[in-house]
Amino acid sequence: MIYAGIAGTGSYLPERVMLNAELEEMVETSDDWIQSRTGIKQRHIARDDESTCDMGLVAAANAIASAGVDKNDIDLIIFATSTPDQTFPSTACLLQRELGISNNCMAFDVQAVCAGFVYALNIANNFVKTGAAKCILVVGADCLSKIVDWTDRSTCILFGDGAGAVVVTAQDQPGIYNSVLHANGNYANLLQVPSGVSRPGNKPYIEMTGSEVFKFAVNSMESIVDEVLTDTGLEQADIDWLVPHQANKRILSATAKKLSLPVEKVVITVQDHGNTSAASIPLALDVAVNDGRIQRGHLLMMEAIGGGFAWGAVLLRY
Repeated sequence: MIYAGIAGTGSYLPERVMLNAELEEMVETSDDWIQSRTGIKQRHIARDDESTCDMGLVAAANAIASAGVDKNDIDLIIFATSTPDQTFPSTACLLQRELGISNNCMAFDVQAVCAGFVYALNIANNFVKTGAAKCILVVGADCLSKIVDWTDRSTCILFGDGAGAVVVTAQDQPGIYNSVLHANGNYANLLQVPSGVSRPGNKPYIEMTGSEVFKFAVNSMESIVDEVLTDTGLEQADIDWLVPHQANKRILSATAKKLSLPVEKVVITVQDHGNTSAASIPLALDVAVNDGRIQRGHLLMMEAIGGGFAWGAVLLRY
């Protein structure tokens, strides 16, 4: 049997930090209100000349160094993002160029919004299991500050910029046990950017119906954990760490409660990063690896939901 496992992690956050106090000067809100409703204290904001690929490049380089692989051993780059540098070529191809990787490497983008990283990890797992690739760079990065309406207090308090990356390699011991993906476009209007390339308009910013997103997120995250554990021989009690999409601390706490999982077993970084969409899980993973919480042999559950709705989970042994 060939298994896929995470060999190394990396992340990047822009230098500029925006505290809640700065938002108090922009919209009618307060630090206390933001923290009580979301848990967010601050977020990082990319420079005007800093792109999604720029952020992904630093995270990717850190992950490659962490994995101890040669960059030219990478035979596939999967870049999860909703904020690509260009319509085309893909951000993955731009990253391949910046990394200086040979033309034997495949590269493409995945767009599943906040669920982008778990979608990309699922794809990487299948490439490894079929033997189509042996060393895969999976990047999640988003520059959401550039599609946020900074006059809309319901959304501008939530989002930040950042990048995370992992190197996935073939191994002979179980790494990724299982992954499950879902989508339902009937909920598209609850979380969307309504303008695009083939449908131009005057609203190129994030729109969200927060209460409905909250309810769907909590319920779907509970059911998908049971689904991804099916036929693995593992149970919820075996999970060492839940590494969820960092959308809102209330969602994370409610999900942990429904899973009867102590909050101490949940990696939570939303207070420092805000919602960084496809970057949030690999960012949180890298933080917890570097501070020593997550160690080799730990069983991790990653789960996310994003616009679409698109949602999914990955169960893996780190």
